[in-house]
Amino acid sequence: MNRVRLYRRMQTFTVSPGILAVAVCVFLASCATAGPGQTGNTLPPPGSLPSAEQRQEISPATDGEGERSGPARSGPLEITVEKAIVLALQNNRALQVESFNPEIVRTAEDEARAVFDPSLSATYARSREKIDSPFIENEKRKETIGSLGIAGRLPTGTDVGIGVTTERTWSDLYSDDLHESRVGVSVTQALLKGAGLGYNLAELRRARLDTAASRYELRGFTEDLVARVEETYWDFALMQRQIEIYLESLKLAQQQKNETEEMIRVGTLAESELTAAEAEIALRREGLINARSSMEKTRLVLLSLLNPPGEALWNRPVVLLRQPAMPEVALDDAEAHVEVAMKLRPDLNQARLGVQSGDLELVRTRNGLLPRMDLFITLGKTGYADSFERSWRDLDGDSYDVSAGLSLALPLVNRQAGAEHRRAMLLRNQADEALKNVTHLVQVDVRSAHIEVMHAKEQVAATAATRALQEEKARIEKVKFRVGKSTGILVAQAQRDLLSSRISEIQAVTSYLKSLINLYRLEGSLLERRGIRLDETGESLLRPPS
Repeated sequence: MNRVRLYRRMQTFTVSPGILAVAVCVFLASCATAGPGQTGNTLPPPGSLPSAEQRQEISPATDGEGERSGPARSGPLEITVEKAIVLALQNNRALQVESFNPEIVRTAEDEARAVFDPSLSATYARSREKIDSPFIENEKRKETIGSLGIAGRLPTGTDVGIGVTTERTWSDLYSDDLHESRVGVSVTQALLKGAGLGYNLAELRRARLDTAASRYELRGFTEDLVARVEETYWDFALMQRQIEIYLESLKLAQQQKNETEEMIRVGTLAESELTAAEAEIALRREGLINARSSMEKTRLVLLSLLNPPGEALWNRPVVLLRQPAMPEVALDDAEAHVEVAMKLRPDLNQARLGVQSGDLELVRTRNGLLPRMDLFITLGKTGYADSFERSWRDLDGDSYDVSAGLSLALPLVNRQAGAEHRRAMLLRNQADEALKNVTHLVQVDVRSAHIEVMHAKEQVAATAATRALQEEKARIEKVKFRVGKSTGILVAQAQRDLLSSRISEIQAVTSYLKSLINLYRLEGSLLERRGIRLDETGESLLRPPS
């Protein structure tokens, strides 16, 4: 790197120590421009997590003794769907693991900001030199050097340094020591490569984008967890209701068998009719066994999601305090739900951040294509005396030094910078296409989920009508059987159809509830609809369950 000196002269020049102190203060204040509010970039994009001013923290409920209320730590776990969500947000192990990610990613912001942190340097050295020369006979010289300085880089691409040095020189040829003390300021400003806020703050701004993206990722994980908790809750409720239906059906099948045996005993039916009744009982028991097995596995899944405190977790029975029922929901049209999804979907917002990150990388790599040209200025005041103390007092004298110049470094083949810029352009284009693709998928997801909700709602009415007709059919078939105008097989078939229709009805209600959950999850509004907010660190703030 070649430096072209503009000028360097020695003449009368006075700089007071107070001016240098002010310069130090200005330098330290300037370093603070790389703080959190000085990026010049608005983050994150629409649909971001609420700020601290937009949140309202809700204190958990407490009982009369000041302890946090909640399910007992042993015995049956009695929960509503709202309490199940609260337990999962407080205790789910996977969520606890994921909640570390935003803070882990945020540490990169401090690393990027550290580039602008000032550094303090100090040296102390002693040396002894003997010169053996025919021109200087037996000359010996000793030197003591000490220096103290502070230096740092500003977001504008300016390197600033302030330092003080002192030296003591003496020789065997002379009896007097020479003390030299200097205070100096140096400023180097990048003019091409490395200049400007856009380039120097690119890494810090990208680190903040990564932090925002990690929060969106945590939000998406939390939303998926809440959806799984609700769906598992309703699945468990469905399994319980199925077991109740199987037990009732088994009881009816047993009654039918008893009636068949009585009619065989009095001679109104043949003994072959008993086989159909016994087969129906065996079929009901088989269905009951399968339903109990499914319910037990669903109970384990629910306990795993909630992870309630206490001992003997896997042996705790679960008691649901709310059963599946049709909610009073006025569903908007698909366009309204798509509009919400465009603002709140976490993956869509992450894709938007990816585009912004690509823009920052373009700024950085485009600057890297430029040659290096710096403007440098140094200013110093030096005092000379026969003692250390007097040399500092001599700073008010006429001695000073000033230098200024330009430095230029031009790579002959800037291949690496060119490759980085081309890669940044390709990645930026890829991020833009990824955003368009995610937007397209969001449209498909939300519209399909809306159709599924409407379909599930119609199925509820249809299965209810089918169940009512099957009840009447089973009643008529049983009456006909009692008067000898039907057979045990036809009665069993009617009861089997009734059992299937009752299960289909409760399944339809559960499917409608789950389709609503899926729609809210796919549009990104499930947390808000459940009264959940995430703070800036990703922690959840809950409203009291209704």
